[in-house]
Amino acid sequence: QVQLVESGGGLVQPGESLRLSCAASGSILSIKAMGWYRQGPENTRELVATVYSSGTTNYAAFVKGRFTISRDSGANTVYLQMNNLKSEDTGVYYCHAEKLVISTPPYLGTDYWGKGTLVTVSS
Repeated sequence: QVQLVESGGGLVQPGESLRLSCAASGSILSIKAMGWYRQGPENTRELVATVYSSGTTNYAAFVKGRFTISRDSGANTVYLQMNNLKSEDTGVYYCHAEKLVISTPPYLGTDYWGKGTLVTVSS
């Protein structure tokens, strides 16, 4: 059974940093992309950043230059380094695995989500 487990959330002040981690476990053959989404007070889930197995990254405009996504493909782990945090970055951050293929037939790619980790930016 596949699980995505996030860690690293917490309460920080504006301008500070946090590093989120997400580890995917289970009998995993491959993952097309791993990424982070966030859900703020308005309850809409939005893309923060994605990293593909090729190493290509994609960022939302509101985090460019402040956040960096990286991936350890061998460990099926993705990280999000968040610098210069702002109050509007507050929300629940969810890890996402796109087209994850497990080692048993029929070898179809399926998307998975973690349960989320809370990030609060407040003075």
